[in-house]
Amino acid sequence: MTDVSHQGVIRGRRGVSSLVVMAGDETGGEPNPLRKALRNVVLAAAVTGRAEPAPPLDRPWPLGLRWTRYLGIGRLPFGLVANLFWIGLTGLVIGGTNSMLKEPVRAQLASYPGDGTVMLIAVLVTAPLALRDRHPLAAWRMSFLSMAVVDLSPWPPDIEYIEGGAFAALMCVYTVTVRCSRDITLGVAILSFAFVWIKDPDTAPGASVLLLLPLAVGYAVRVRRTSRRELAEQERRHLDAEAVLTERQRIARELHDVVAHHMSMIAIQAEAAPYKVEAVPDETRQDLAEIRATALDALTELRRVLGVLRSEDGAETAPQPSLDRLDELIGNARGAGLEVETFLEGDIAALPPGVGLTAFRILQEALSNAMRHAPGSRVHVEVSSDEAIVWLGVVNGPPGDGKPPGPPLPGGGHGLVGMRERAAALGGELTARPTPEGGFAVTANLPVKARDRS
Repeated sequence: MTDVSHQGVIRGRRGVSSLVVMAGDETGGEPNPLRKALRNVVLAAAVTGRAEPAPPLDRPWPLGLRWTRYLGIGRLPFGLVANLFWIGLTGLVIGGTNSMLKEPVRAQLASYPGDGTVMLIAVLVTAPLALRDRHPLAAWRMSFLSMAVVDLSPWPPDIEYIEGGAFAALMCVYTVTVRCSRDITLGVAILSFAFVWIKDPDTAPGASVLLLLPLAVGYAVRVRRTSRRELAEQERRHLDAEAVLTERQRIARELHDVVAHHMSMIAIQAEAAPYKVEAVPDETRQDLAEIRATALDALTELRRVLGVLRSEDGAETAPQPSLDRLDELIGNARGAGLEVETFLEGDIAALPPGVGLTAFRILQEALSNAMRHAPGSRVHVEVSSDEAIVWLGVVNGPPGDGKPPGPPLPGGGHGLVGMRERAAALGGELTARPTPEGGFAVTANLPVKARDRS
């Protein structure tokens, strides 16, 4: 290396020694917090750190590049096109770097290592450009090590920085800043700045300015992406909470209709009972009158508490469905293009109104989801009932060939959130999971008699 570089190494070592002394604890041998923090971030960048998972290859195109759809290339996945672009560009940079290193002024030197070694150097310093999208931190480490090895080698003697390698290093620093945590980014910045200042203090100011550019731009991009991701997560949570509340309101309205019907029947029967028998003791008449009054009071309180949840247009006042309308539900699903097979066992028509309504709504929502996400698929519907429990199962296969997504069945709720809320309201359980064949399975267990959930 040149004398200037040698002096830079000496000054760099002195600077590091000074930093160690300043960071040390003056009162004893205990580690200084600043020194410990610097060591942790450097280790994270060099060895222990991990980048965020690589973005999917089928991610959508940025808004500013969606015009490429008219050229045909925009119809391909953006991640795939981006990776192919950087692989192609890396090939061009490798070729240009190899040609630059093999210029006669360098190839005629006695220390020329040979064409094969020159090509290997060109590949090592520029290959991180193609790896940075999938493995940004590994690409930066490879770039850092390859540049350090080239700097320690006696050839080429007249080049401070290989242009292709410097470009690949700057792009890796940008990607690390976007995709890695703050500690890792700080460690990468410290090591990168230390490298350029130790390598050549004369060119270090300009190299530092170039390093600041990808760090600043990458940090701004990361902050923007993080803000968008947090906003989307908050919106998703809000929508989930709103769906839960809406479904609970709907369940409350339906339970109001069911319970109000039974309370009305109790009041009517208590009022009519004395007229069915000619001689009814006065005490019995008084008891029946109290039963009727209690039922009417309970009905009034029920309407006062839950009646406010009714729709103002009265759309929810119609009789609520039960499994006695299962044939109608299956017919609607078949009419929408699903190939539905059914297996029914037990007396499903004699279920309590609340249980029958919940079972009907779960089956309705499961079939609606199958129609929405797997149009034209084969669906197996199973309903079995005994004295203690009702078992529901809806399993659909993958979508049929060429079938577009269909509209949901009328009366559907809020997807999996609504189905789980309905099952939990009765003390039951519901599971939903994809199948190995590419379909989806929804199963539920509903107790015929309500469980004690205290």
